[in-house]
Amino acid sequence: YFRLADHFNIIDKPNERSSHSQITIRGGGIVFLVAGLCFALYTGFERPFFWIGFLLIATVSFIDDIKTLSSFVRLPIHFIAVMLLLFQSFQLDGAIWYWVIGLILATGIINAYNFMDGINGITAGYSLVVLLSMLAINQKFPFTEDDLIISFIIADLVFGFFNFRKKAKCFAGDVGSVTIAFAIVYLLLELILQTKNFFFIMLLAIYGVDSVLTIVYRLRKKENIFEAHRSHLYQWLVKPGPFTHVQMSIIYMLLQALISVGIVTLMYAEARYQWYFSLIVLVTLGLFYMGLKHRFKLRYGLV
Repeated sequence: YFRLADHFNIIDKPNERSSHSQITIRGGGIVFLVAGLCFALYTGFERPFFWIGFLLIATVSFIDDIKTLSSFVRLPIHFIAVMLLLFQSFQLDGAIWYWVIGLILATGIINAYNFMDGINGITAGYSLVVLLSMLAINQKFPFTEDDLIISFIIADLVFGFFNFRKKAKCFAGDVGSVTIAFAIVYLLLELILQTKNFFFIMLLAIYGVDSVLTIVYRLRKKENIFEAHRSHLYQWLVKPGPFTHVQMSIIYMLLQALISVGIVTLMYAEARYQWYFSLIVLVTLGLFYMGLKHRFKLRYGLV
């Protein structure tokens, strides 16, 4: 792929919103598409609606990495892919509000994953923690085949080998961040539906807090939240902050890993303890987010 990307000029050039400073190959996350298709072929295309949606969203994302597509082309295909994912999980069951909530959450998580992909190692590292957490939960409460999760873990390790370093050899691109997000959304939805417990959404707590509070922050500034930006907390902590890309990615990994340990420990606890845990985690993360943002605004004059 590196040879093809170099030949067809599939590269990422630094700009004022970038957290990197050198030209780098884009689209290395195509390995997630390859892993998914290999697993689908191996299992005889079980979950056909999910795999069709997976292929659709990965294809349009890869084309968008090569040549920027209009939102009028990209968004309808994203919508169709998410609806196929939901149909695979819901079939024809569930009230209409299930579909509405599922569509909003799935679309939000996929876009958050895409926007959070801004520094070396963060997509590979965070996804690894989430997938390993799901694999651990699957041992206690089987909600899917181990092999499906392991397939994406292997792909993530391969991508991480080239991306999780000071000078990345490739970036995930939309084909990487959007595709792995699509797979994680499906696995998370299956887990929530089979356990009938929304507690497991905390597997995405770190990304969720950073994404949601950054959206609120940008709305207060009357910015277009769909445009590229450098307003995420992790971006401020890297530049002008004191951390390197790899250090920041490891911090986000470790924080989510600690939360995941709590999730696995409490997965069979009474619901009230799960709600207490979730509330404490989210409030603590929110306070840290606002405190650090305020400190950086004062120190560096950021707006």
